[in-house]
Amino acid sequence: MATEPLAVLKGTLDVLVLKALTWQTMHGFEITAWLEHQSGRRLALEDAALYQALYRLEKRGLVAASWGVTDANRRARYYEITKAGRASLSEQTAQWVRYAETMNDILLASPRGARS
Repeated sequence: MATEPLAVLKGTLDVLVLKALTWQTMHGFEITAWLEHQSGRRLALEDAALYQALYRLEKRGLVAASWGVTDANRRARYYEITKAGRASLSEQTAQWVRYAETMNDILLASPRGARS
């Protein structure tokens, strides 16, 4: 049974983009492809949301952008994580891991008296 891809939760896209850029400098399409691949195609990204995130990250100094040419010989804007971006990613990753563990504990808890 096929399931619909999940929408990226509000507030998560920036950290996902930063993580993608730890692998290599990428343009927008490559970032989307990397995130979809890493999620096992469970995440669906909208182009507008991705470029808004990249703009936010660039404005905050967490990514740097430059123009380049793709393998298909097209002009594209390439993004690279900065030192500040790596520090932010490290901090956000620790917070997300803690948050996910807490949510897991709560959502998988059994009611008192319930049989397993």
